[in-house]
Amino acid sequence: MQKPAISSIPLQETIANRWSGRAYDAAKKVSQEQIIALLEAARWAPSCYGDQPWRLMVWDKHQNEQAWQQAFECLVLGNQAWVKDAPVLMLSCANTVFGHNNQPNRWAQYDTGAAAENLCLQATDLGLMAHQMGGFNADKAREEFAIPSQYTPMAMVSIGYPADIATVTGEALTREMTERKRKALGELFFAGAWGKPIQE
Repeated sequence: MQKPAISSIPLQETIANRWSGRAYDAAKKVSQEQIIALLEAARWAPSCYGDQPWRLMVWDKHQNEQAWQQAFECLVLGNQAWVKDAPVLMLSCANTVFGHNNQPNRWAQYDTGAAAENLCLQATDLGLMAHQMGGFNADKAREEFAIPSQYTPMAMVSIGYPADIATVTGEALTREMTERKRKALGELFFAGAWGKPIQE
């Protein structure tokens, strides 16, 4: 199932086709080469001072099912209902201090988001589906995986091959079937003054 973005002008194909689906093919593995490609895409994201404050933990169900299960159990129940079929889970974390001077880095979360978006776009280009989630227990993840206190757990990401939407049920199916929507350009983007909508 594809749900390309509905935009006022054509978008680059990978951007238009990226979406956060919930139907994963449990039988199809994500290769190590694909995982490395995702991480390379994240590695080459821009960051303040080139500091690269992001850190990503990776759990591949086919390589270490026990560790994958530990990560899975950090998710809220609503996400567990459909993530169960995703072969790969990741957790993005943001370093709260700069590496070059050990001072607070207020751009770390912004930069980590850029790395995560690079990863998601690379997943789309590889025919995979990546779904970022805020619905997880960050404290549990920190404890389970000994994440140092200076790193802020930001989002879990499920990755795998898309499956037929018939593989999901309930609220997940409703969300899969819902039309993609975004706010109008003029609500989000201003020209010259705050609140003055950009003209299309």
